[in-house]
Amino acid sequence: MSPDHPPGLDLDRLRALLDRERPGLVAGPLSGRLIEGGRSNLTYAVSDGTARWVVRRPPLGHVLATAHDMRREHRVISALHPTDVPVPRPVLLSEDEEVLGAPFYVMEFVEGTPYRTAEQLAPLGPGRTRAAVLNLVDTLVGLHAVDPAEVGLADFGRPEGFLDRQLRRWAKQLDASRDRDLAGIDELHATLGRELPRSPAPTVVHGDYRLDNVLIGGEDDEIRAVLDWEMSTLGDPLTDLGLLVMYSRPLGMPDSPVSTTAQAPGHPAPDELVERYAARSGRDVSTVAWYTAFAWFKLAVILEGIHYRYTLGQTVGRGFDRIGDLVPVFIEHGLTTLQEG
Repeated sequence: MSPDHPPGLDLDRLRALLDRERPGLVAGPLSGRLIEGGRSNLTYAVSDGTARWVVRRPPLGHVLATAHDMRREHRVISALHPTDVPVPRPVLLSEDEEVLGAPFYVMEFVEGTPYRTAEQLAPLGPGRTRAAVLNLVDTLVGLHAVDPAEVGLADFGRPEGFLDRQLRRWAKQLDASRDRDLAGIDELHATLGRELPRSPAPTVVHGDYRLDNVLIGGEDDEIRAVLDWEMSTLGDPLTDLGLLVMYSRPLGMPDSPVSTTAQAPGHPAPDELVERYAARSGRDVSTVAWYTAFAWFKLAVILEGIHYRYTLGQTVGRGFDRIGDLVPVFIEHGLTTLQEG
């Protein structure tokens, strides 16, 4: 297909649906392009020459269970849009697989930059980089302050036993891709299980909260939108904080295929992010080391799964050949985080 007609996006059928469901929204012929960077669901920018929108759909060849993500993503951004949490305005959810071959949703296009590397942050300078990351913490505090029941998300997840289920889920994922010895990963999993903390009151959890999953823009480098809600649920808010802390620790690997924003000049230290979150949320963060170690474990499992698919020839692209070398680094950081407390 041409760049204006990417795979998975039938623009004629999309236009017909929008004209039927949102008459007057589209003013001319549609063009579309795939937005690079997503690891799971596909994201397209669509334009009629005047206005722009974003379409999100499951990957090509998805299994049926994956389609549920579209309903969840659309539901959570629809619930959060009236709040102070910055999310794109939802336009339409379609569960008619005759249109694009899978359920999908349309939302407004938000201008902004998702910063993934230290090199991308460098032009901002230390002061603006620092402010942007602190805004990231403040936005997370705002998300966790939303009362799920007040926005219609009281049944969005099962917070009871959340951490135990998370540990079991990621251990199962590890077993599904286990084809080499990974020193320390079973010890890390076992220690996390023995030291399971008591969760605070549940909130809406993003599940993958980091700098390159938000759009930053405007004169004040404000967070214009939080994206990629496919892992969102009701659960322990400190899992989001632990992941943010993990991504804020420099790995010293400038060519890493994982986000390197923590290495940018001006990026606040992890302890400062934790202190800011604690001060602004009022939550007890004394067990944040457990949540950070869990984040190292979770990412080690995800990366090992990518490495496993790469060895089978099922994943192609730049950087995948280096993923396997990162896994032991993440395991070591997880163990060290638990030991240092």
